[in-house]
Amino acid sequence: MQRSTTDRTLLTWAFVPYVVISIVHVVALALQSDIASPTKLWLMPLLAVPVLLSARLRPTSAIALLLAAIAMSWLGDGAGAFFPGGPELPLMLMFFGLAHIAYIVLFARVLGVRRMPWWALVYVAWWVLMLVVLGPHTGALFFAVAAYGLVLGGTAAFSTRCHPLVVWGGVFFLISDTVLAFRLFTPDAMPQWTSPLVMLTYTLGQGLIVAGALTSLRARRSA
Repeated sequence: MQRSTTDRTLLTWAFVPYVVISIVHVVALALQSDIASPTKLWLMPLLAVPVLLSARLRPTSAIALLLAAIAMSWLGDGAGAFFPGGPELPLMLMFFGLAHIAYIVLFARVLGVRRMPWWALVYVAWWVLMLVVLGPHTGALFFAVAAYGLVLGGTAAFSTRCHPLVVWGGVFFLISDTVLAFRLFTPDAMPQWTSPLVMLTYTLGQGLIVAGALTSLRARRSA
């Protein structure tokens, strides 16, 4: 019992740097500060800390999938910085698409504790509506955006089979990318405050998914 309590406390503290840098980043975006860009690249490495500290949890495939999703998200966050000569938006879609595939496999094969509820069909409706509304604005990226929307909606849908923290993580991740899509393809219609909103919901979504996943794995070990 003592060891379990100590491990839980350590895991909780392991999230603190991620929470702090998330707040700093969102505030920097709201203030249009120069530290917004560098702090963005610290988000995913810091989110990986509690996962690495939980490497003893089983199955190991869950830890591997979490780290893969975080790594691909980091590359998506930094696509412009890491690949300055490449097309930033297609690279972002590719890396985040891979991150979502890792999450879908994790939710479907490892973390699922129930059947997908009927209300998860709302994510199908979301995908169709997004294509109808944004499709005319995406140009040559239509099929890439449609494919990315499919895996994004899939992440949210499969999250409904998991721990409540994961479910809410899927919701916030979906909100983040929905707002981002409108910012990218209909920029004139989006006010400035939607920029920090994208990252606020993104950091919440990623953090809740990881926290819920680790909570579920720890509960299985204790059972």
